[in-house]
Amino acid sequence: MELDWELRELQTLEGHKDRVWSVAWNPATGVAGIPPMFASCSGDKTVRVWEQTPSSSSWDCKVGFLTSATAFMMFRFLRGEMWLSLHALWCVDDGNCCVHLRAVLDETHTRTVRSCAWSPSGKLLATASFDATTGIWENVGDDFECVSTLEGHENEVKSVSWNASGSLLATCGRDKSVWIWEVLPGKEFECASVLQGHTQDVKMVMWHPTMDILFSCSYDNSVKVWAEDGDDDWHCVQTLNEANNGHSSTVWALSFNGSGDKMVTCSDDLTMKIWGTDLKKMMSEDGYAPWKGLIVTGAADDAIRLFVESKDGSVDEPSYKMILRKEKAHDMDVNSVQWGPGETRLLASASDDGTIKIWELQPVA
Repeated sequence: MELDWELRELQTLEGHKDRVWSVAWNPATGVAGIPPMFASCSGDKTVRVWEQTPSSSSWDCKVGFLTSATAFMMFRFLRGEMWLSLHALWCVDDGNCCVHLRAVLDETHTRTVRSCAWSPSGKLLATASFDATTGIWENVGDDFECVSTLEGHENEVKSVSWNASGSLLATCGRDKSVWIWEVLPGKEFECASVLQGHTQDVKMVMWHPTMDILFSCSYDNSVKVWAEDGDDDWHCVQTLNEANNGHSSTVWALSFNGSGDKMVTCSDDLTMKIWGTDLKKMMSEDGYAPWKGLIVTGAADDAIRLFVESKDGSVDEPSYKMILRKEKAHDMDVNSVQWGPGETRLLASASDDGTIKIWELQPVA
């Protein structure tokens, strides 16, 4: 018998002075007794770092914020604007929680901070800004220190992503380029390659969760797959577009499930597409494997939706159904949604209304 679900709002976090573009959970937190931590980024040129405190029923700010951007795994939908976030769904944590704002890094970025991402170790935070730079911050005790500033993009940097080992960083921007940076000893970064394949603004980059394969999506309606050859050169190995069942308009974002055998993309054509990530057959619905967990989306209609693979669909192809729609989740567009780390059913959402909300997914009694 299938369960009914509801999203219970735990708290609304305020502090940003402009729209909140994205949230990113620290992957090294939320396990082994380490309190969950996430970053949020905004048009106010800042990034705020929040930390959960057990044994409390509220989420409060403790100290400061920081300037930089958070990475997001979601898409914009409806009216051409949908963001999607997907992660494996883990066990519920029945404990109470309280989130404090624990750090502020400012006076670094001079324009909107659009995206940010934690390194796999959780020790470094990369932030992408419209000021054409990417900041690298190190978490030292209770403080964050800017240890490097990456320059090279001609204008706005839209997205940043670490590979699974934390040895490579990718950025993309309005200049139509994708940059790959190698992480060197001493927290130094060196440009390993500049990829020129898209014909329009590149909206997002994301590494495959287990392999050094890079994916990028663009205003040119395509997703490109990049890989390194034996001579340390990076090149495009496949382009996913309308010709192979891809999108017919801007591809806003992409994300993977936990195992990396499925990818989701969303587009200005008002659709989501599920792709089999068999690298030999990067085609829609090839290499089919069931999606484990829930797909969550945030939308320009102010709502949050949850989707799950349906067993009622065709024998020949997978189908997905909406199991929950949270109307008026925010007062304005929902720009980002992301599942919390570890064994929780926590969800963070960010909005044009300047707030972040923490939700818990619960079965309906």
